[in-house]
Amino acid sequence: MTFPLVRAARLPDELTLPDFAAAAGLHPELVARLVTLGLVEVTTFPDGAPGFAVRELATVARIRRLHDDLTLNYAAVGVVLDLLDRIDELEDRLARRA
Repeated sequence: MTFPLVRAARLPDELTLPDFAAAAGLHPELVARLVTLGLVEVTTFPDGAPGFAVRELATVARIRRLHDDLTLNYAAVGVVLDLLDRIDELEDRLARRA
């Protein structure tokens, strides 16, 4: 399986739901589901519409790899993402001590 690459430098800092979904290569309803599951962070535009930071595209790419390539369900994906974040945090602490 391949995943689309996105050139973040060409994108605005915040994306609307349709633009984010298109950049991530997902249907907007799946993006909304990922938000509901707490896997993707959402912000709000001044008009109340949902907005997404460009950095969340990297999160979606990780989610897709875990779900599609390792066939993890979304609950398991959430656990793995939490563990990966914790590992990054601990590695940062170790690097600062060295």
